[in-house]
Order: sequence, then C-alpha cells, then structure tokens
Amino acid sequence: MSELAKPAARPANPRFSSGPCAKHPGHSLDNLKNAFLGRSHRARDGKARLKLAIDRTAQLLGLPDGYRLGIVPASDTGAMEMALWSLLGPRGVDMLAWESFGKGWVGDVTKQLKLPDVRVIEAEYGELPDLTEVDFTRDVVFTWNGTTSGVRVPDGSWIAGDREGLTICDATSAAFSQRLDWDKLDVATFSWQKALGGEAAHGMLVLSPRAVERLESYTPPWPMPKIFRLTKGGRLMEDVFRGVTINTPSMLCVEDWLDALDWAQSVGGLDALVARADANARVISGWAGRAPWVDFLARVPETRSNTSICLKITDPAVTALPHDAQWAFVRQMTGLLEGEGAAFDIATHRDAPPGLRIWAGATVETPDLEALMPWLDWAFARAKSDIAQAA
Repeated sequence: MSELAKPAARPANPRFSSGPCAKHPGHSLDNLKNAFLGRSHRARDGKARLKLAIDRTAQLLGLPDGYRLGIVPASDTGAMEMALWSLLGPRGVDMLAWESFGKGWVGDVTKQLKLPDVRVIEAEYGELPDLTEVDFTRDVVFTWNGTTSGVRVPDGSWIAGDREGLTICDATSAAFSQRLDWDKLDVATFSWQKALGGEAAHGMLVLSPRAVERLESYTPPWPMPKIFRLTKGGRLMEDVFRGVTINTPSMLCVEDWLDALDWAQSVGGLDALVARADANARVISGWAGRAPWVDFLARVPETRSNTSICLKITDPAVTALPHDAQWAFVRQMTGLLEGEGAAFDIATHRDAPPGLRIWAGATVETPDLEALMPWLDWAFARAKSDIAQAA
C-alpha cells in the first residue's frame, strides 16, 4: 500500500470524542421510551428513578459504606465548584495542576475564592507534579486523570491514609474506566457524558464521612448561591443524596443514564469496564510504538491514561513548524479524517500542545480503534505531503 492509499475499512463507530463520549454499544432511543416525562421530578415515581440512578451508580463504582452520592447541576464543573465553594477555607490548600482543568480549579480558588493560603504544585503537559511535595495536613485538590494531557495518577498510594485535610478529586475522565482508591478520596466528582457516554448537564458528587463532617462543622464566610448549598441549619441536606435534586433534572437524561448502567452491568460491571478501556489503550500503544511520527504526550508509561489518550506529533517536518502552523497541520489531519467518516473530534484540547486526543474508554469498541490506526497514518502522510509540495 502506498503511503497515500486509503485504508480498506473504516471504524463502524467513528466517534472518539473526549466529551461528550461515545454512547455505549447497542444504544437506542427506543431504550428511553419509559422515561418519566411530563411529570414533576419530585413526584414519588420521579424521585424513585433519581434514587435508582444514585444507588446503581454507587453499586457499580463500589463506594464504601457511609459515602454519599448525589446528582447535582452543571456537570462535573458544577460538582467540583460546589465542593470547592462549600468545603475549602478552614485549612491551607495544596492545588495540583498538570493540564487545563486542574489549572481551572487553581484559578477558581486563587482568583474567585481568593483563599489566603494556597500552594500550587504544577507540572507541564505530559508530566505529573512531584506528589511527594503534597502536605496532607492541608486540603488537597487534584484531577485523577488529566483529560487534556492524558496523564493520570497511577494509583492512590501517594495519598496519606492518616491525612488531616480533605482530598477533593475531579474524577470525571477516570470514573468507570479506572480504579479509584475510595478510601483515599473524601470528595470525588464526575459527569454523565464521559466514561459511560451519558448526556450532558448533570454531575455527580461523592462525599466521604469526613467531608460530611466538614460540611456540618464549617460555614464558609462568602455568600453561597442556592445551587451550591449542601447544608441547612448546619446539617447535611440528606435529600440531595436520596434523589431530591437541587434543581430540575432532565428525566430523559436520567433514563439514558440508567440505560448506560444497564449496559455496564451486562458486560460485567466495573472490572469489565476497566478491562475494555485497558484493551483499547493497548491498541493505541501498540500502534504508537510502530508509527515513526507520533508518541504519547504522557512521558511516563505508568501515568498514561487509558481513556483520554493524548498524542504528540514527533516528525521533524511538523515540529519545525511555528506553533500556529502545527495547529493548522492537526486541523488538516482531523479534517481529512472527518471528511472520510473515519474519526470525529480527535484534535487535542485548545489549551494543550497541538496533537491528537482519542477517547478509548469502555464504551468504545476495540475493533473500531484497530480500524482507526491505519487512518491516522494515512491522514498524517497526506498532510505531510502537502507540506512538502508547499515547500
């Protein structure tokens, strides 16, 4: 096959976006026909559907006894900001950042909450911060999986079991495809539209007993919008964790989430979801080891994500280009792939180095990734040929 020949087969599902992510295999709108529509979500049956979504999610994740899980507004962003605004303040805070979302939480804490005692422990895209620098007498805020860098913490062993502060973790591109060490997490947040391919605008908030104790013993000094409030009269609003949401949820999205949970259970639960993502990541890793023009953005193999896999172009013909021209090259590649129906939405995040980002979470089928790899080589060769012709 010449370098410009098109591959013979295309992915059956070319949706490799890192959010919203691919729907689960077999997804159909017919599965949503029993959605609780045209009724109040506070009616008995509406609350029951919401509570079912909470209970089944907690069961799938294996949350420990005593942990609360609630459905909250505004996706993972809303869940994280609810946690930051409600819990931070009584201790100093260590903020870990190695990609755009972690840096966004740093901005919230330093520029919006304006806390006086904040340490920012940073690393460049492709690296993890020095985790040994973290002081667990303080509160700690971090992402488990850096969605825009493809760099994740390898496990929870670096988190002190006898910590004095709280750990607040953005787990949105890790939950359901990576193993979270719940005993080391006091707060975790994620969204429906990530690893199980649910619909947007709904977040989930996990609280440990230590986090609940903080909520009930500490009142933030700043005004708290109604949409962020988790306590009333100094006590946790337990109804939020029983299906009585703070604002009106989409019951169509709730039904879609329940359908995703059905699928997750049908393939074998959390163990199977992690195994599917790992198998997908191995496809990309094996190809990247052979392709001479590309490498992982994550430098250390043990920290490479198995969901939001970020790749950098290493070919000198591209790396020698100015930054804007490198982005133009990426856009040309991804435009070719979209035009062929081979892959949609796989450019890296706008704040990351120019390159590719391929979602490989559990809802993606391994044969689709296997079919994609030759298309990446084809698109690169086509785009590089255009560079040569223009020179």
